[in-house]
Amino acid sequence: MEDPAQDKTGPRQDTGTPVTNQTSRRPSRTARTPAAGTAAGRTAAAEAGIAVLLGIAAALVGLAPWLVTGARLPLQNLWANDVLPPDMPVTFLPLSQYRGTTIVALLTVGAAAAGLALRVWKPGRRGPTTAGALCGVLLVHVGATAQSFNALNDGLAPGSSSALYFAGLLGGTMAAIAAGALALLMLAARSRAVAALGVGFMAVPFASWLAAAATFTAGADAVPASISLAWRWLPAVLVGVALAWCGFRPFVRLLVWAADVALLWLVPALFTSVNYVLGTRVYLGDFQEMAVLSRQILAATLGPAGGAGPSVLVALGIGMAGALLVSVRRRKNILQANIEDDGGRTA
Repeated sequence: MEDPAQDKTGPRQDTGTPVTNQTSRRPSRTARTPAAGTAAGRTAAAEAGIAVLLGIAAALVGLAPWLVTGARLPLQNLWANDVLPPDMPVTFLPLSQYRGTTIVALLTVGAAAAGLALRVWKPGRRGPTTAGALCGVLLVHVGATAQSFNALNDGLAPGSSSALYFAGLLGGTMAAIAAGALALLMLAARSRAVAALGVGFMAVPFASWLAAAATFTAGADAVPASISLAWRWLPAVLVGVALAWCGFRPFVRLLVWAADVALLWLVPALFTSVNYVLGTRVYLGDFQEMAVLSRQILAATLGPAGGAGPSVLVALGIGMAGALLVSVRRRKNILQANIEDDGGRTA
């Protein structure tokens, strides 16, 4: 008589999956290939190429408000000949002491758009694609700078004043290109805190870019007052949303809150001071007087009369309310997941 226990164990051993059957233990090489490679099977070279094109496109979008006007160089105080506006050369940048902050906005917004696009894209290789996008942006910006300053140099009257004017504009433009590269790197970073800091860094230039786009296309007198008021509060809204997205935790993110609030307080004052000082022809070239005037304007705009207080309060209000809502929603999701998990174990 046979032992029933042997009858039960025997068939299970015979019908079990053999140890040598590797297909049951792990996927085949073909199945593992997509996981090991990049999304959609793109190679590193393909991703880098796409990133370069993305950077070029973003940089051109940044320059678009100026390019759609016909891109005629603004009239120059130091031009060698008396010409009418239509006779000025075509340049990729509106080089003029009266357009200093506009140049900053045109160059930084395009670079920031490339960084934001990388963040949305989330490529498989962040380092090479970020470098590729930065190369694409710099290709456009350096090319536009070289073409614009070459045209400016050809038309300026000879003399020390023209050389000083040329050098000052070139230095400011190079600083704007560097600021744009920094914005790209911050917005494309993996860290949410760094990206939120990038939003605070770009909030005021983006509002200035929108203002320039509306002014270039519709004219300064044709822009409705309501639109101008929206530009006034747009940086505060952007910073508030970025702070809500950043959140309070971990504790180090409170440093991002402090930095974004400081940028919202400081950058508008800097823009106002630069526009006022460079737009005053009386002191242009007198660095001592320009420095005194800039300190006076900066102190006035940073003080209570500067109007930064309401913007900071709006940003903090939006940030705190949004962060609390995100925190409550996250806790509800965690609690719901725990309840479902406990229910599944009970069942």
